[in-house]
Amino acid sequence: MIPVGVWTGSTAVLAKNKRINGPDRVLAGMNAYKTLAKSVCAEYLLKRSRFLCYTKPVSNEESAAAFVKEISAKHWDARHNVWAYTLREGQRARYSDGGEPQGTAGLPVLEALRSRGVTDAVVVVARYFGGILLGASGLTRAYAHSAGLGMEESGIMLMQPCVCLRLTLTYPQYAHFERILENLGGVAADTSFAENVTVTFDLPDAAQDKLLQALAEFAAGAKPEMLGSRFMQGGKQA
Repeated sequence: MIPVGVWTGSTAVLAKNKRINGPDRVLAGMNAYKTLAKSVCAEYLLKRSRFLCYTKPVSNEESAAAFVKEISAKHWDARHNVWAYTLREGQRARYSDGGEPQGTAGLPVLEALRSRGVTDAVVVVARYFGGILLGASGLTRAYAHSAGLGMEESGIMLMQPCVCLRLTLTYPQYAHFERILENLGGVAADTSFAENVTVTFDLPDAAQDKLLQALAEFAAGAKPEMLGSRFMQGGKQA
């Protein structure tokens, strides 16, 4: 699967035996981060109360707010709809207790996100009251546990900064390049076969030097063109 991202850079050309020209500028402010792998719904039952935890990876406050509205409307009959989200955008973090006693619901959900280092994510917990009061400490533990179950089922993945490159090679060089790219954790986004092979690919920023060393050995003179930068999935963490 081609990693989803936003092109942020300009064009630059690789000089032989040098680090790819431009990434320090292009990748400025781009740091690896952890987010949720997918949207899920996890159920938790405690003393006849039913907690439904919905999770979703998001990229901005509008998307987070829309998800909160969607789940709250879906569970309009729930006693409480509690939510929290964290975003890289502006380092924003917000939560709501959804009518539960102050600090017993939304904040534990937010802390569940923070304790796992997760950002660009929203969690909504709908609670159907079962008739047995849980007390302040019981509510805090229940909402934290529910959020944790949701994130466990969703999975946490690392998003790492990468450079987006285009390279033209001969067919024998390309056969060797495919193995190198896989070993370096890169991903081909597009490949064109003509007189030569032109491949557009994403490469983890940290792997640039190793790529240059490999090119010097089997494709001297090949000059990758930098198209920009974005984030790519670096592997499931939990």
